[in-house]
Amino acid sequence: MAKSRKTETPDLTASWTLSLAATLGSSVRAKGIHLEIRARLPAAIRKSLDLSGKVLTLGMPEISKAEFRSASAVVAKALEDIEDLPVIPREIQDILSISTTERHRWLNDGRLPSAGTRTVKLRGRARKITFHVLDPRMVEDVLDRGVVDEWREEDAATIAENRRRAALKTKLTRSLKKGGKAKATSEASPDDPASNLRGWEEFGREGFLR
Repeated sequence: MAKSRKTETPDLTASWTLSLAATLGSSVRAKGIHLEIRARLPAAIRKSLDLSGKVLTLGMPEISKAEFRSASAVVAKALEDIEDLPVIPREIQDILSISTTERHRWLNDGRLPSAGTRTVKLRGRARKITFHVLDPRMVEDVLDRGVVDEWREEDAATIAENRRRAALKTKLTRSLKKGGKAKATSEASPDDPASNLRGWEEFGREGFLR
């Protein structure tokens, strides 16, 4: 019977707490930062960097002192300007608690100004995707001002106004069509009283007036 593998506690550890300015109060953003810093480490030791809540922890065995020191330096360096890391789509939706539709709408109309685009290759796929990223300081300002509910009210008012205009346009179109039919009928024989008599054309064809 094979013995169960015992989880080893790393001999060398270092921890860093992510600031609120970096995460913007989002666990999704914290995970994004974790993945971003992991990507800067050598592939062989990326899994040595873990995330628990807002705390990044690097753990390695005693025999990897040199690699540990090097990895610690990379993490510390990355964290120096991590608060300026652009905000990606899934992060902004979690930070502001908004839908994908709202994100697209507010990007298109400028309420969430784009800070540029980023292109990444999907894991296991040949194709790449490009998406807009946002300035974290702008996102922080939106949070501080609490304007999301205000934007939603503006959107609701705009939708209601657009529906009202569409209904008026439909009503006007129908009215014009009815008016056109009535005009065509009245212009068929405007001075001929016989045009209003039922069967008058048949009566004429039979020759009773000849």
